Amino acid sequence: MKILVYAEQQDGQLKKSAVEAVSFARQSFESLGDLNITVLLGGQVDTQAAADLGLYGANSVWMPAENTLNAFEVHLHSLAIQQALAESGAQVLVMAHTYCGKSLAPRLSVAWDAVLAAGVNGTPECAADGSWKVQRTVYSNKGIASYAVSGTRRILSFLPNALKPVECGSPCSVTPWNVSVNTGAAKTRSLELQKVQGKIPLTEAERVISGGRGLKGPEHWHLIEDLAEVCDAATACSKPVSDMHWRSHDEHVGQTGITIKPDLYIAVGISGAIQHLAGVSSSKTIVAINTDPEAPFFKVADYGVVGDAFEVLPQLTQAIRRLRKG
Repeated sequence: MKILVYAEQQDGQLKKSAVEAVSFARQSFESLGDLNITVLLGGQVDTQAAADLGLYGANSVWMPAENTLNAFEVHLHSLAIQQALAESGAQVLVMAHTYCGKSLAPRLSVAWDAVLAAGVNGTPECAADGSWKVQRTVYSNKGIASYAVSGTRRILSFLPNALKPVECGSPCSVTPWNVSVNTGAAKTRSLELQKVQGKIPLTEAERVISGGRGLKGPEHWHLIEDLAEVCDAATACSKPVSDMHWRSHDEHVGQTGITIKPDLYIAVGISGAIQHLAGVSSSKTIVAINTDPEAPFFKVADYGVVGDAFEVLPQLTQAIRRLRKG
């Protein structure tokens, strides 16, 4: 089976989802045998970093010879992926269900005349007849639906953090790849780029510390940031917090914000309204800290602390700091 993996980059650095995508493709279909995985980089990166994708299962990596794809533009990248699909002879396209993947996958499904399985939360089960069984969450993460996928061309996008990358090979070859599309195919242009320094992207974070109105004001947010620092975690917030401008909207997680799936999600002073739970309930482990023992979050949390965040967080932060120092 020939598979094309679309690997995202930003500012010349491979995103975490790039490694996950390669490993996801290898872990999903290795049992079928005779597997050939070609990786198309979404821009230019360090050659060694590209070659190291072979550690996770890539047979070869195509790096654009020009800088046409360095900045993400959905029309350009869609055309480039179609070109790579034709040249590689791939029957399957794998990508992460990120902002880029969400905009690319439906377009490519139509343009490539392929079946799309979007936002799956685990590796597919491959049946003897060649079909797949995949699962994804539905109804704001309150249910799990199973789908049978068949067809000669298929696109699979997976949720970030759906599985841990596993090393299984050695560095592979990196080939300069000539992009036939030009910038004239772009239909959008960047007006402004705002960079947030020193923050772990929420969609890539393995641990997230989130605060709600229980923090009583932005002046107390250092409690969240201190805990996040010792946990190597990203910070997030509930919708009311971002609406009141205590925190920026790029930290808002929930049904109308960012959907995440970290290994650990700690909710501080958040009641657990259904809209918030819709964006975080796929977290592997949930910890809720709240003064209200009847808070809805405690019904879904793996661990709960009934207590005042202003007392609990400093003690928790100090305990973790001592533990990490040995």
